[in-house]
Amino acid sequence: MRRLLLALPFAFLPLAIAHAADEHDHDHDHEHGSLGAHEHGVARLDVAQEGTTLELDLNTPAMNIVGFEHAATTEADKAKLAAAREALLKPHGLFNVPEAAQCSVTSQKLTSPLFGDKDEDDDGDADEHEHSEIHAHYQFTCNVPAVLTKLDLSQLFTTFPATQKIQVQLITSKRQLGAEVRPGNPVLKF
Repeated sequence: MRRLLLALPFAFLPLAIAHAADEHDHDHDHEHGSLGAHEHGVARLDVAQEGTTLELDLNTPAMNIVGFEHAATTEADKAKLAAAREALLKPHGLFNVPEAAQCSVTSQKLTSPLFGDKDEDDDGDADEHEHSEIHAHYQFTCNVPAVLTKLDLSQLFTTFPATQKIQVQLITSKRQLGAEVRPGNPVLKF
């Protein structure tokens, strides 16, 4: 399953290249105009489902989740970061996986420089944390995987309202799909 999730970005590379070419003329303001560029309001979600295993891999600018990207130094920032971490550690509250699928979380991992998850042996570049990201990986085991026909992301948008769209890449045994999900249309169909 891990290989399937790792192969996901390569499966959609032609789509990403075509999308980047379409946006080339519109992105001259961005200094870092590369694939997977850091864009506030936009998150990326990779979804892989194989057999009874469902994996979700969320990558998002920290701005979408906590409203800042610097180290939390004030009590208010620390409280926002703690609340976001708590919400991210409850994937059933963010991803409305159909209850009939009987999915339970078997592993999860959160990483971000804001959580202290960064190589501390870098050269101390002042711009290093200017564009902090939050990465969340969830693995579920689903007793009735045939019921997995959709994933409702409305609660993710509600919990983190600065997230305006999610670029999704999906791989299942039946199909591969690239989609863009927004608050007005938050359901991803498998």
